Amino acid sequence: MRHHGKLPSIGFLSTYPPTSCGLATFTSSLREAIAEGRGTDTGLDVVSLVDTRSDEPRPEVIYQHINGDRRSLSHAIDALNSFDVVFIQHEYGIYGGPDGSEVLDIMAGLDVPAVVTLHTVLGHPSPHQRSLLQDVVERATRVVVMSETARKRLIGGYEVDAKKVQMIPHGARASLGGPSLSGGPRPIALTWGLIGPGKGLETAIDAFAGLKDLRPLPRYIILGKTHPKVQASQGDAYLEGLVARVHELGLDDLVEFDTRYPDTAALSTEVRRADMVVLPYESAEQVTSGVLVEAIAAGKPVIATAFPHATELLSTGAGIVVAHDDPAAMRDGLRAVFTDPARAQQMSDEAKRIGATLYWPAVARRYRRLATRVMAQQQALQAPAKAILMEKPVGALADVG
Repeated sequence: MRHHGKLPSIGFLSTYPPTSCGLATFTSSLREAIAEGRGTDTGLDVVSLVDTRSDEPRPEVIYQHINGDRRSLSHAIDALNSFDVVFIQHEYGIYGGPDGSEVLDIMAGLDVPAVVTLHTVLGHPSPHQRSLLQDVVERATRVVVMSETARKRLIGGYEVDAKKVQMIPHGARASLGGPSLSGGPRPIALTWGLIGPGKGLETAIDAFAGLKDLRPLPRYIILGKTHPKVQASQGDAYLEGLVARVHELGLDDLVEFDTRYPDTAALSTEVRRADMVVLPYESAEQVTSGVLVEAIAAGKPVIATAFPHATELLSTGAGIVVAHDDPAAMRDGLRAVFTDPARAQQMSDEAKRIGATLYWPAVARRYRRLATRVMAQQQALQAPAKAILMEKPVGALADVG
């Protein structure tokens, strides 16, 4: 085992930068925050999930597991077994096999405790998705969900051991909470993240068609590049369709596309410049949204569709929740924030109050404690077995007499 003094060594299993995806960003942020809290990043290494290996992985990536490759699988398991504890990120789409079933093959090979963070808990899973998630929870030592909605959905809708399940919120980068840079000549609404079907951008664009009368004219910035999987299957066709929609609706002066995948500094600047954040997601299943958490931590009013995480986090007034696929309702929510500065300020104040508990250092502290507790439990379980092994020769001799 890679002990670092009394601190447990932790192996992270997830997608990881340079891969562009929310789980990769999450894992990198979590690892960084744990290292900062410890004062060292020794003993905090990564087994990354890839489709093809990178020639220059980050130094902390000790192995790149190629999804679906059996030989790679055994090497990945060996690498993870060299740690005291393994932190596994779970999302159906990032592992090989049907519904990402390869995660079970990895977990079956582990002889160290595994803490699994669930990024998705479906309310209406297929039979295979349900049984797979139940197996993941059964094999895990502890399971982390990132919202109360997810915890209730998991315990109420799946056959799992409720005692294993713990809620730790998604973390937010502290840099996003710097002093506001808003207050430019035109108010800004911002949506950020990878672009693809399901993000509900059509609804948000249609909502802005009903705001052309506002003065000053608002700006709606859509920040993010096309999702790599969408890019691979259809190139820029989806993004071009959105641009055409903006043009047809006469919104060229209102809606702008910034197609970067911004680093933390660039994203921080854009979020702090915004007057509000728009989350028009189509899915009614989403129990975790890192963008939502970061928007709240940045103290920004949020206009969101009624996906579960938004309904939960915005219930005390940090934003407005509107029905899915309803541009008129979204337009009215946006108009309320654009035209009522006192209400916008109240939302911002409530967002800051909630956000203070969501920064990565506070979230990482809870993961650090969890890793220490899990390692101690594992050592306590192993102690009696070691004692029996050490006593056996003596017992065997006694039997001979």
